[in-house]
Amino acid sequence: MSQNPVPARPTAAFVGASWVALIIAIGAFGIGLWNAELVPSEKGFLGTLLLLGLFSAIAVQKSVRDRAEGIPVTAIFLGLSWAMVLTSLVLVTAGLADAPLELSEKGFFGLGFAMALFSVVAVQKNVRDLAAAGPAPAAPKAPVEPDVKATVWQ
Repeated sequence: MSQNPVPARPTAAFVGASWVALIIAIGAFGIGLWNAELVPSEKGFLGTLLLLGLFSAIAVQKSVRDRAEGIPVTAIFLGLSWAMVLTSLVLVTAGLADAPLELSEKGFFGLGFAMALFSVVAVQKNVRDLAAAGPAPAAPKAPVEPDVKATVWQ
């Protein structure tokens, strides 16, 4: 059985962009919920669906990656992970369809939800790749300039 190659270390820019996208998505969704003219139970429902979607998207990403690397993953876990991603998408769609919000507000929540799911998968991938790649290589040190005064003949 051959070993899997060590994944390439993601760039700091990609890691940073992934985290920024996740923070923006969750922050915008949360601020939108806070300011939305919804009853608290509707706000709680949408917020809980965001958490379900985030967790299940991470579970799908991990399961798919594990299988690709030859790590055993049960079919029931992978199936349940996919089912929860789909369930969260269906329930967010139904919740927003019934919410007393303007169409633009519903679109805002839908896009925020989709952005959060995508960015959490990217963050999970980066976390896993960084862990597999090990510690960052040390930055090369600049060569030391020789002391000109010490080498001049007097």
